[in-house]
Amino acid sequence: MILTGDIGGTKTRLALWENKKLRKEERYASKEYPDLFTIIQDFLQKETVSLQAACFGIAGPVKDQVSHVTNLPWVVDAKSLSKKLQLSHVYLLNDLEANAYGIEFIPSNETIVFQEGEKNEGNRALIAAGTGLGEAGLYWDGKMYRPFACEGGHTDFGPRNEIEIDLLLFLRKKYSHVSYERILSGSGIYILYQFFLEREKAKELPEMQKQFKENDPAKVISEHAENKSCPICVKAIELFSSIYGAEAGNLALKILSWGGLYIDGGIAPKIFRFVKKEIFLQSFLEKGRFAEMLSKFPVKLIINERTALLGSLGYALKKINKEL
Repeated sequence: MILTGDIGGTKTRLALWENKKLRKEERYASKEYPDLFTIIQDFLQKETVSLQAACFGIAGPVKDQVSHVTNLPWVVDAKSLSKKLQLSHVYLLNDLEANAYGIEFIPSNETIVFQEGEKNEGNRALIAAGTGLGEAGLYWDGKMYRPFACEGGHTDFGPRNEIEIDLLLFLRKKYSHVSYERILSGSGIYILYQFFLEREKAKELPEMQKQFKENDPAKVISEHAENKSCPICVKAIELFSSIYGAEAGNLALKILSWGGLYIDGGIAPKIFRFVKKEIFLQSFLEKGRFAEMLSKFPVKLIINERTALLGSLGYALKKINKEL
């Protein structure tokens, strides 16, 4: 039995695996709980199990097996969890690192190809917009992929044109540091909506404020963009997709991801149902002299929601078998 988790600022997902097969899975609203252990207790209270290991992907940097979760007031400590669970094998990974370990378990029919590219065994890159913006790399050592975490989502936003320069100036009024995560996240979609309202001196549709109070603003904006009932919403989602592609291209160049650029996270599968993938791909490729090289990198969207859980399971098994 192995316990795995995908710990995010909005939701926490736990899964129990028996002989590599999913036995139980639950979702929790992260902010309704004081810490991760309380959620684990709730998850396991009706289970009579003998755990072999536990592994959790955490939305935040992990150092010495301790993580201060980026969008939660939690500190997750593997040693503390090990004592409370009476379990010797407890591991923490950055959430995107966990997702990176999960890529090998994703079948081709659970990805959408944005760009076929060329088949190579080189490095891979992973980008995922959700509550925040996560990024990770997978180093190809000649025999296997070795995922590694980074905090690239918090790097400085680099505007590429007049609209994005105006966006930077708009954000500078609110934040001392403008990162890509400020834009490429759930809250970032609402920021883009507010930006276009101000830039175009547009009047907000009367029903919008009511819907924002009742639902997640990013969801409301995405729905109005999909049915084209709000031009400002359409522009917000299209700019989001364009900047997403640009930062994915940045990451692909930094990692030199001949083995592929993978898109994951909760937002992309929803918006690319109705936004043309060409918007993303055009920005991905707009890198001057390196556009031709980037055209040879495979670009794929992962639609399996369990990537981090599968990656955490794979990592735990490799640690137990001393393959890592």
